[in-house]
Amino acid sequence: MNSILPPSTLPLVSVEDRGPERVQLRIKQLSWSTATVAVTAWICTFGIIPAVLAIAVAKHVLVAILVMGVGLDDRRRRD
Repeated sequence: MNSILPPSTLPLVSVEDRGPERVQLRIKQLSWSTATVAVTAWICTFGIIPAVLAIAVAKHVLVAILVMGVGLDDRRRRD
């Protein structure tokens, strides 16, 4: 039955505590993602070719927003 119990202490996910800066980043990510999806949906109303192009561009933009939030560019910021 011990295997069902949660661990007594939770592991640390991040050593840094950025607080408000992290919240601002998340709000910025949500805003840019919402704007990207809204613009893509609007362009999709123009026809099939603009829709395919808009979805392809939106995919790249959303991946860039995700990578920014994951912190893969933090090394470049520290240098």
